[in-house]
Amino acid sequence: MLDIDFIRAQFPAFTEAPLQGQAFFENAGGSYTCGQVINRLTRYYKQRKVQPYYPFEASRLAGEEMDEARARLSAVLNIKVDELSFGPSTTQNTYVLAQAFGQMLSAGDAIIVTNQDHEANTGPWRRLAARGIEVREWQVDEVGHLDPAALENMLDDTVKLVCFPHVSNLVAEINPVAEICDIIRTAGAYSCVDGVSAAPHGLPDISGLGADIYLFSAYKTFGPHQGIMAIKQALADILPNQGHFFNESVRYKRFTPAGPDHAQVAACAGMVDYLDAVHAHHFSAEPDAAARGRAVHGLSSAHEGQLLAPLISYLRGRNDVRLLGPQNAEGRVATVSVVANRPGYELAQALVPEGIMAGGGDFYAVRLLEALKVEPSHGALRLSFVHYTSEADVQKLIAALDKVL
Repeated sequence: MLDIDFIRAQFPAFTEAPLQGQAFFENAGGSYTCGQVINRLTRYYKQRKVQPYYPFEASRLAGEEMDEARARLSAVLNIKVDELSFGPSTTQNTYVLAQAFGQMLSAGDAIIVTNQDHEANTGPWRRLAARGIEVREWQVDEVGHLDPAALENMLDDTVKLVCFPHVSNLVAEINPVAEICDIIRTAGAYSCVDGVSAAPHGLPDISGLGADIYLFSAYKTFGPHQGIMAIKQALADILPNQGHFFNESVRYKRFTPAGPDHAQVAACAGMVDYLDAVHAHHFSAEPDAAARGRAVHGLSSAHEGQLLAPLISYLRGRNDVRLLGPQNAEGRVATVSVVANRPGYELAQALVPEGIMAGGGDFYAVRLLEALKVEPSHGALRLSFVHYTSEADVQKLIAALDKVL
């Protein structure tokens, strides 16, 4: 079982005076940062805040830390080192990818997007319609579920790319990524998976999932504000270069036209420091980084599931709220969105005096809310947590909901 005291001791936020007495339930918008990342970022700014990769010592160490972050993260994600790119955010990474595909595809080619997505993984792709590319929408059903069989009916030889989320940031259902990617691959198309709402609940084994592109955000996985993007070598090599022309031969530089944030890239190694510390505390030694990642993923998911079950049960027992997405704890992550007779933002405001930090609104999932017949301006109350959330936090949340609903 997860040692929650050990876990929380790794996050300085839990000892900060302004946050005492608060239970944090807006983790889907961004998680607390682990101490290992903060320490690396602080050291970089104090000792190595120079242009990296020059021969003098501070510069050499700066470059080595950036390389370390890429190598260690790619090992955990089970991908090749040069398949990993950093960018300012997942939204920006997706935009750059859309420009590359827009140059590669021709009028008459088709792509498929969903209305289950956060706008970051649908809007940039939809804009390709202006270039003559057909955009098809894989639509959710009345409960927000994406049916893989419906996708199969949409695929033909004109479809070149399918973009879909690993987990919706509102309905929180875990889509069967490996199954969907296999369907897409069989049809001769590429897959682009938005993992932003999945990765906080355990870093993925990307090779195991079979995705051609997988994106997530480090600031939601206990790290700095960076977007992380994995692109298979074969695809990266045929997509048009979006970086400087003289960097075209370096795969991980082809899709970062803005250049990397050196300090934040280096600090991403702290995410792996943290994962390794959790693994060492709970398990025997394991030399394979991807195996360590899978073990910690399972540990985190089990803990979150234990806390999620009573919250779901409580909400289902009320007749004054609508729970979006799966009605059980199984098959979903620990993000719970509800629609009540008051706007989501108002409910989040009402929870503040009760010591609950939560979010309310449309969460950039306007198309999904409209498909679920929820007025986006009314929005939902979103309660999202991760493995550092305690049982006491959930009990405090349920007591607070009793007062404000």
